[in-house]
Amino acid sequence: MATKGIRKPQKALSPRFVETVTEPGKYFDGQGLFLRVQSNGSKQWVQRITIRGKRCELGLGSPPAVSLATARQMALENRGKAMLGGDPLQERREARSGLTFVAAMDLYLAAKLDEFRNEKHKKQWRATLDTYACPVLGPKLVSEITVQHILKVLEPIWQTKTETASRLRGRIENVLSWATVAGHRTGDNPARWKGNLSELLPKAAKVAKSENQPALALGDVRRWWTELSQREGMAARALEFLTMTASRSGEVRGMTWDEIDFGPEGVATLATTATWTIPASRMKAGRTHRVPLTPEAVTLLKALPRRKDSPYVFHALKGGQLSDMTLSAVMRRMQEAEVKAGRAGFLDPQNKRPAVPHGLRSTFRQWAAEQGFPRDMAELALAHFIGTDVERAYQRSDLMERRRDMMAAWQEFLGRKKTSA
Repeated sequence: MATKGIRKPQKALSPRFVETVTEPGKYFDGQGLFLRVQSNGSKQWVQRITIRGKRCELGLGSPPAVSLATARQMALENRGKAMLGGDPLQERREARSGLTFVAAMDLYLAAKLDEFRNEKHKKQWRATLDTYACPVLGPKLVSEITVQHILKVLEPIWQTKTETASRLRGRIENVLSWATVAGHRTGDNPARWKGNLSELLPKAAKVAKSENQPALALGDVRRWWTELSQREGMAARALEFLTMTASRSGEVRGMTWDEIDFGPEGVATLATTATWTIPASRMKAGRTHRVPLTPEAVTLLKALPRRKDSPYVFHALKGGQLSDMTLSAVMRRMQEAEVKAGRAGFLDPQNKRPAVPHGLRSTFRQWAAEQGFPRDMAELALAHFIGTDVERAYQRSDLMERRRDMMAAWQEFLGRKKTSA
């Protein structure tokens, strides 16, 4: 019979139980390990252990950062040390002294960055922590960081950069969870949201105002396209290709030569079978996407300089991948030139903000709708999910050849560029 405040499952805990349990109490797994659930919903792994004749409790971190399997392994290692006369509690106290947040961040990232799918995600992780967290938390010992320190980081950007702030909070929480598991701090995680920061900050969904990326007005497209074609540089060519294919910036910047099938050898003509196949690992939706290439797109690609030391089609000066800001900078300079000439420039017709690269996809989508192309075909061109799961299961075709005709019409709208002879 369970005593007050203690819940004893009939058998060892399961990952599902750990994830879903909400009733406050202590839930034992065996070998002294139990899950403590607080009234505010927070959870913590704790191990009861006897060290050199003295009974004590060791905190082993919190789920989901510390899984059931990890907690069991840690408990087993602590038990083994204690049986051999060691003192795992003292080891943790010694390890805790002197670790700063920036040092903990470096150690955590060294262990976890390899799990991230792409380089952009890795850079974003470190960049947000370096930019916003380290100026406040960097020199502080992780054992001394409190909720007030976290608020000092988040409050200045919570209202104006809500999505960034929300992601930053989660990243700080992960670093501090690692520090707890590694023995450098104890107690609740001050960056935890539920039952903690949720009581002090408004919900991100209530603060953030969703707004589409500024798009190029259809009436400005041809003039913009003409001015873009007159600009030099790899970033300008990448922006041209992005526009031709209605692709995302990351898809174009990460494009490699082995993703392109130019079809039968020969010059580009009024018809082409050239295809760009983007692997699932580089797609937002996590599935392979095929893009039909117009003769103008093929001509552009074949005119690009290749580097033997770089796989990228649109490579940076040193052979690496172009940064996201390089394409944005091209459009920004085009806008600045317009303003300098006394014109309003290339503004979104609704929010009156200067158009940006991602907004070109919206421009394409509006054009396709006005030209009467089927909705599903336009959505497939943008690599969006269409229909329900059941509908997608039956819709196996990506309408490749029909989309090829649509992209040729889009190129006609942009303006024809002379193909190579």
